[in-house]
Amino acid sequence: MRNSSAVTGEPGGTPAREAGTGQAVATVERAVDVLMRFTETPAMTLGVTEIAQALGISKAAVHRILASLRVRGLIELDESTRRYSLGVGAMRLGLAYLDRLDVRRIAAPELVTLSERTGETATLSTRTGWNRVYVDQVTPAREVIMSVSLGVPYPLHAGGSSKAFLAFLSEGEIESYLARAPLESLTDKTVVDVPGLREELALIRTRGWARSFAERMAGAASVAAPVLDHHGRPVAVVSVCGPLERFREEVESCAEALLESAGRLSAQMGWTGSAPAVTGPVTGR
Repeated sequence: MRNSSAVTGEPGGTPAREAGTGQAVATVERAVDVLMRFTETPAMTLGVTEIAQALGISKAAVHRILASLRVRGLIELDESTRRYSLGVGAMRLGLAYLDRLDVRRIAAPELVTLSERTGETATLSTRTGWNRVYVDQVTPAREVIMSVSLGVPYPLHAGGSSKAFLAFLSEGEIESYLARAPLESLTDKTVVDVPGLREELALIRTRGWARSFAERMAGAASVAAPVLDHHGRPVAVVSVCGPLERFREEVESCAEALLESAGRLSAQMGWTGSAPAVTGPVTGR
């Protein structure tokens, strides 16, 4: 005779159904954990024992999960070494994600946060050949502010956002750009000396951000950092800018907030490297 005692839980649910659902969810979670393990280690391949020990599950369970992932092309097995690696299916998932990334849409809320935190204008730039353009900005609620012109091209050596782009290109691209000398001066502070610019680009790569005091426009100052993709290439640049005299006192705090924003955006664009920290005093020309 069937037991008719009451069962607590969701309306209409049964213990068997709920138990089955819970087991299914746990299985999916373990499969995801196994798959993500391949993204969290520098090793190109992993063995069953390594995965089992890292995740705290049995080798038998790992075997079953890997077999299912192999069927769907997410994992591949090297028959000679009996070690596993990410498969073509995983690559297709990653490429599908990257194809849908819209840096301007992703950066929009971060610009708001950055402007509110610094009390200055936050901008986003993208690159077009040997130039870059502002594509978005958020201005602060204060009487004296900086505002940029969207869509106007600027050379990659003039100003903080431009230098943040140039510094993170490949060595070959940097040398190709510098070979286009003489470099154009936008103000009397624009760095047009090639050896001096090359030295500054190396510093920018080391600390992760660029600064400009009146190099693009007289009376303006900024700090800028790249948004990196999964290859470590700059897909955009975020900056904080303000009136020169006021901004001189704000550089270090703005740079700190900037790096945090750029790091979050880079992570969303697929970059897994570490973000640099603000170190030492910052001085301008």
